[in-house]
Amino acid sequence: MPEGDTVYRSARALHASLAGQVLDRCDIRVPAFATVDLRGERVESVVSVGKHLLHRIGDFTIHSHLRMEGSWNIYRAGARWRSPAWQARAVLGVPEIVTVGFLLGELEVVPREREFELIGYLGPDILGSSWNAELATGNLAAVSDRPIGLALLDQRVIAGLGNVYRNELCFLRGVLPTRPVGTVPELAALVTLAHRLILTNRDRVERVTTGD
Repeated sequence: MPEGDTVYRSARALHASLAGQVLDRCDIRVPAFATVDLRGERVESVVSVGKHLLHRIGDFTIHSHLRMEGSWNIYRAGARWRSPAWQARAVLGVPEIVTVGFLLGELEVVPREREFELIGYLGPDILGSSWNAELATGNLAAVSDRPIGLALLDQRVIAGLGNVYRNELCFLRGVLPTRPVGTVPELAALVTLAHRLILTNRDRVERVTTGD
């Protein structure tokens, strides 16, 4: 499953391609939302929240999650897709650009006012503008009996961390992933390091976690 930095880069690329433009193509290939047609609506923004992607279009939000195999690709209009059409779950287009969500693990369309119902359970977004290290540290401390390796993966504790960062954080801090959170020293320092690591790699395709 992609880490939060990968999802952040996807959202940024989609935003650069779509934001401010009016949809001229909208094909949602999920039965529950197959009749949704947002053509003629303006794309306000595409943002990431943890590992979730939100297309804010008119009065609606298209929410997607990549899970293990999903991706959003960007094409020039008329260009050949890199994946087969049967894997497409959503096709959104503006003049000259087509974006395609392939094998998305989750895809739903809701009124904007219901957006919170989909992501409200998440902990602080580690790449969000309102990142709150103190709240994240408190969330960790509140699950004191859980192994630190599992707690770091819990999106209700901190949104955006995955296996790569969990493993690297435990290694860099010299903490066994099976160690209970309540016995891990200096949780605040671990959270600070987590934020620094993912922020450093936010704009990189190849991650660096040791400085080498």
